Amino acid sequence: MIISAETFKDQNYYDILFQLVPELATSKPGNLKSHILPELKYVVMMGDKDYPGSLKFSDVMSAGKDSTIKQIVDLQDTLQFDDPINIQFTSGTTGFPKGATLSHHNILNNSFFTGMRLDFHNRPARICVPVPLYHCFGMVLACLQIPNHGATCVFPGPGFDPISTLQAVETEKCTALYGVPTMFIDLLNHPQFTSYNLSSLYTGIMAGSPCPVETMRQVIAKMHMDEVTVCYGTTENSPVTFQSSRDDVIEKRVSTVGKAHPHVEAKIIDEEGKLAPVGTVGELCTRGYTTMLGYWGDEDKTREVVLPDRWYLTGDTAIMDEDGYVQISGRIKDMIIRGGENIYPLEIEQVLYTHPKIKDVQVVGVPDRRLGEEICACIELKDGETATEDEIKQFCKERVARFKVPRYVQFVTEFPLTVTDKKWNWSVICSGTTCSSTCSTRPPPARPSNTKGRKPG
Repeated sequence: MIISAETFKDQNYYDILFQLVPELATSKPGNLKSHILPELKYVVMMGDKDYPGSLKFSDVMSAGKDSTIKQIVDLQDTLQFDDPINIQFTSGTTGFPKGATLSHHNILNNSFFTGMRLDFHNRPARICVPVPLYHCFGMVLACLQIPNHGATCVFPGPGFDPISTLQAVETEKCTALYGVPTMFIDLLNHPQFTSYNLSSLYTGIMAGSPCPVETMRQVIAKMHMDEVTVCYGTTENSPVTFQSSRDDVIEKRVSTVGKAHPHVEAKIIDEEGKLAPVGTVGELCTRGYTTMLGYWGDEDKTREVVLPDRWYLTGDTAIMDEDGYVQISGRIKDMIIRGGENIYPLEIEQVLYTHPKIKDVQVVGVPDRRLGEEICACIELKDGETATEDEIKQFCKERVARFKVPRYVQFVTEFPLTVTDKKWNWSVICSGTTCSSTCSTRPPPARPSNTKGRKPG
C-alpha cells in the first residue's frame, strides 16, 4: 500500500504514480496488478477527489470497526523493542536507494537523549518544526519528543517558508526551533525578520549540513537561542551520534559537533583501520544502540558500513580533541549536501549522459554561502557540438527534481586524470572556491603528478 498526498508545490503525486503504474486506469481499488510493482495492491489518495484505481484516505479511515481496533491493540502486545519500525531510504555512495532499517529501540532512545541535551525533561518544550517529516530530523528529533518529553510540536506549513516560521514562533510562543543552516540563514536575512518577537526561544537544533560559524553566532545573538545545539549523525544511526551541549562555550558550539551521545562509542581511524592519535584527521566511526539493524534486503551493502564488531563507518573525516569534541573536516563519500538535502552526483550524471551532445560529465559540489553547497556540472561535449548553460539546465529540469538541477555548468575540453587514467575528483580541484559564471573560461588544472595515498573522493 502507498498513501499519497495529492500535490506539493509543483509536484502532482498521482501523475507520478500513474507514470509508474499505468494499470491504475483499469484496476479496481485494492486489486492493483502492476508488472513493475507486483506487490503493490492499494493506492490511497488524500483529499476528496476520486482517482482511478485508488481509494480515498477518508474512506479508509471510516472503514474501521471495533473488531479491527481490537486487532491493533492485540498486535501491540506482540511487538518487540528490536523489531523494525521504520525504513528510511538513503542513496549512500552508489546513488541507488538503500533502506536504513531502524528499530523502536533505535529511534525512541535517540529522541530521548537528544531531548535531554536540550533540557526538554526539565522545561516545557514547544518546538517549531519547519523541517520535513520524511527525514529523521522531523520524525525522530521532533515528533518523538511528544511521547518522550511531553513536548508540543508546531508545524508552520507544508514546506519551509521564512514568514510562516517566524509567525509560528511568535504566535505559539515556541521555545525551540529546528532547522538546517540554510533555513536559519533565510530567517536571519529576511527583510521582515526584526518585525517578529522571538523572545520565547531559548534552544533548538541546527543540523543536516555543516553549520557556518557566523550563522551560529547570529542565531545566538539575534534569535535569543543562547542554548542552541548542533547535531551530527546519519540516517543509519537513528540519526544523532554527536551533539553539542547547551552550556558549551561558544567556540566549541560553532566549530565542533559536540561530544558523543550517551551510550554511543566513537573513534577516529587511519587509512589502515587503526586508532588515530588525538588531534589527527581520520575516518569517524561510531558504535552503540544507534546503529541500524541493516539495509533492508541488502546484506552486502550492510557489511560495507557495519563491521562484524558493530562499528559503523560514517565515511566522514574528522578530528577529535582530548576532551572528546569532534570537528568534521570532510567527506569520503561522494555526496553533495545542498541546504540539508542529500544529492548524489551519480543520479544527475546518469541523466546528463543521456544528452545527445554530451561526451563526459562530472557533477560536484562547490561552496555556497547560503546553501552550504551548490551543484556544478562539469561537461565535455562531443566533437563539433555546442551547447549553452541554459540548454543543459532545461534538460535537467525535465528529468530530475528541481533542487537537483545544477546551479552552475562548466564546459571543459578534457578532464584531469590520475596516473591510472581515472578521472580526478573535480571536487578536490574546486574545493575552497566559489563557482561563478566566469568559471567556464578557466582552463582545467594540470594533471596531478602523484596520487599515491589519495583516496577517491
